Order: sequence, then C-alpha cells, then structure tokens
Amino acid sequence: MDETDPEGLRATLEAVAAGELSTAAAEARLAGYATTDAGRFDAARETRRGVPEAILGDGKTADEVASLAATALETAGRAIVTRLADDAATVVETELDDEHAVTRDARARTLVAHAPSFEPPDLDATVGVVTGGTSDAPVAGEAAVVAREMGATVDWIEDVGVAHIGRSLDQVERLRETDALVVAAGREGALPTVLAGLVNTPVIGLPVSTGYGFGGEGEAALAGMLQSCTVLSVVNVDAGFVAGAQAGLIARAVGTAREA
Repeated sequence: MDETDPEGLRATLEAVAAGELSTAAAEARLAGYATTDAGRFDAARETRRGVPEAILGDGKTADEVASLAATALETAGRAIVTRLADDAATVVETELDDEHAVTRDARARTLVAHAPSFEPPDLDATVGVVTGGTSDAPVAGEAAVVAREMGATVDWIEDVGVAHIGRSLDQVERLRETDALVVAAGREGALPTVLAGLVNTPVIGLPVSTGYGFGGEGEAALAGMLQSCTVLSVVNVDAGFVAGAQAGLIARAVGTAREA
C-alpha cells in the first residue's frame, strides 16, 4: 500500500479496530512485511517481484518455521517452506489449522499451505523440469514446486541422463513443447548443454551436488554448465528455488503475451 494514501490508511485502521484485520495483516499491508519473533516475512514480495516469498527451513527451529508459516498464511494467503526436515514438517503440519490445504513433498523437502480464500495463479505456460537421474530429484522437485506455485503447468521429465543419450533423444519433442526448461544434473553436468542444443526453449541449468572425488559436490557440474558452448543460464549448486523462480518468471511473461 502507498503510505501516502490517507483513505487506504484509514480503511486499514478501521478494519483492525473492527476486528476484521489482524495486526500482522495490517502491518503487511502498510509496510509490505510482517514482524514475528522468528523474523520478518516479506508479504509483498510476489506483488513487487513476481516471485513468492519462501521460508527456508534450514537453520530454523520447527517452532520458528511454524510461526513464519502461520504469518505467511495470515498475510499472503499461502506459505511455501523449503529445505524442511521431516521432524520439523510434522510440527508445522500440526500447528496449522485444519482449514488450510497442506501439500508436503518429503523428497523435495518442501511444504506448501493455502488458506481457504487463496486463489493460486494460473498461467498459460509450461515449465519442463528435467532430471539426469533419480539422485537429482530432490533438488529438481524444489524447482518444480516453486514454478507450480507461480502458476505454471509443470511437466516432470525424469531420468534422461547422457550416460545413455537415447534417453534424452526420445524426449526431444516433449521438451520442445515447453516454454522454459529447468535441467538438473550432477556429476559433470553435461545434460543441460546437450538439451540446450536441441530445443529453442530457454534452458536453466541446475547443478546438483551428486558425484564424488575431484570436482564432486556439484563443483564439476557447475563449472561444466558455466562453460557450456550452447546458450543457457545457470544457477548455483542445488539452488532449486532460484531455478524454479526464474522459470516461473519466464512462464509468466509467456502467459501474459498469450493473453494479449
């Protein structure tokens, strides 16, 4: 909200006085964020940036995550939690009201909750999320959750690694039908480079911390993608949220263009 708008300010204060708006929701409306004991939730990020705010589970207690999730639901109508341990996920699910629709992906370590009144975005655009192998699924899954929450249709294409190039080639037509591709790969990270040379779709390389020995933990995958001779963009190692959000922004632009 524009703080110079006296009518909007008065309406917000009157809603709080009437018990129609919580203090946290009013703060989020006026300042763009809501303050909790666990930190400040950026309730206006999606409006400002087009990317929803997410709550990182790593480094937080289960109670802190639950508190931030409740604030997200109160102020934005939705909570997205990433890197959430199983025990913390159980606490968060227990703390949320039964009225909220909760979806948990244990492998991707994500949890998404929607308030009853929340209307998710719906884009006329498809993001393909591709994995080289089963070990890439947790990181790729995080990207898929974010792209889906931004309104894109997600086409999950798994286990097409270049160890047998035929597994990639027999999916080419399907890959070409997408509007953006997130390609997750570990080891030497060759898959995004190969696929980027076969499609006219924007490709986002997502290096995964699989592999071992020299260049292990995603280092070789990241270096290989950065040195790609085909055109693609690259995010950091295991940065599923960033890859999914970038693909979601592309999908939003495509969807908006199709509606014009």
